[in-house]
Amino acid sequence: MTLLAETSRRADTASPLIEILAERWSPRAYDKNAVIDEATLTTVLEAARWAPSGNNGQPARFIVARRGSASFVKITDALMGFNKAWADSASVLIVNVAQLPTEGERQNPWARYDLGQSVAHLSIQAQHEGLHTHQMGGFDGSAIATAFNLTPEQDVVTVTALGVLGKADDLTPELREREVAPRSRLPLSELLLSND
Repeated sequence: MTLLAETSRRADTASPLIEILAERWSPRAYDKNAVIDEATLTTVLEAARWAPSGNNGQPARFIVARRGSASFVKITDALMGFNKAWADSASVLIVNVAQLPTEGERQNPWARYDLGQSVAHLSIQAQHEGLHTHQMGGFDGSAIATAFNLTPEQDVVTVTALGVLGKADDLTPELREREVAPRSRLPLSELLLSND
């Protein structure tokens, strides 16, 4: 039984959203046997490439690792906490890196923001392709930087798990509980610092 058969994961929105946004969520249960074909993976990465970028600086960089590769192992070795318990079932792990200016170059104060936009576009395209993503902050960025010979200007910001939805029953009891818990967000009124 997949998680979708157990409970609806659709967002309970206060205003109507386009379906792809309302249906997007971040599972931890991935099909450990699923393989994402190269054309689909390229399409997902192409969506990231065409995200908005301040002054067209394009600071988003990615390390793409397919399950079974040496790069995938390097990334899973750097994961921490709960992420270690489930992320190795994803088909692909993507390290999201902000290319920061080197000394003497014009500063780009929105580099991490632009990277976030790229990852958001990647996530929505993945959802459109029938895939799921989960963003992770629990990792050792220094270990990833060392493993992939990154420069000081290449800032590891997040890691994205990408794959096909698996069975919630394959998760540990604690992770399964988190997986099927009702989705929630703060009310919009709490997010708006001013709304004149």
